[in-house]
Amino acid sequence: MVVIFKKKGETKDAIFRKFSRMFMDENIVDELRKKQYYKKPSLRLKDEAKERIRLRARRRRFALSTKKERSAMHHR
Repeated sequence: MVVIFKKKGETKDAIFRKFSRMFMDENIVDELRKKQYYKKPSLRLKDEAKERIRLRARRRRFALSTKKERSAMHHR
């Protein structure tokens, strides 16, 4: 739950930005989307496996790019 307290001299825009930031940090929208429909446990496991593979590939790609950058700096 997101609770915002107004401080003295704080504008409506500042309060709204603070609320929006906290709302996004809490991942409320993502949770609602996940819980909107029932998903069979087998499908949930498949989706989690896909996500793990995707993240692993992203980490690998990032690690390779940083290695290339490091080696390029040493060869200069």
